[in-house]
Amino acid sequence: MQILIINGPNLNLLGRREPGIYGTRSFDSYLPELQEAFPDIQLEYFQSNHEGELLDKLHEVGFTYHGIVLNAGAFTHTSLALADAIAAIATPVVEVHLSNVAAREEFRQHSYISRVCVGTITGFKLDSYRLALHYFEGLRPKRVGFKV
Repeated sequence: MQILIINGPNLNLLGRREPGIYGTRSFDSYLPELQEAFPDIQLEYFQSNHEGELLDKLHEVGFTYHGIVLNAGAFTHTSLALADAIAAIATPVVEVHLSNVAAREEFRQHSYISRVCVGTITGFKLDSYRLALHYFEGLRPKRVGFKV
């Protein structure tokens, strides 16, 4: 099973950016823990501060990967283009946010991408990614063995 985690703008600053909201760890330091916790999933990671690069990556993997975990950052609240790209691809996308966006500023409480994602996980800091991966893990075909 191949899953891509995509982080959008400013998420390259995790661990340094507003640690009271986003925590004190970088995503790069967390990724090995995810890879160890999900050994049967081939995890890849991509981060960009540029909307067009995020669109290109969705188009690139959106018909071949088993799932995408997307933290679109501020583009969540502004990008119709990302919503259109998610709607156009076949790969299911789970939207994640580190903070509880429903408890934050009013403009953060609207997501253009939620309606085209299979689900949204918010407020669990870096563990939001782990919870999203559990969703995809549950989609894996189970082998059924029969004793003869």
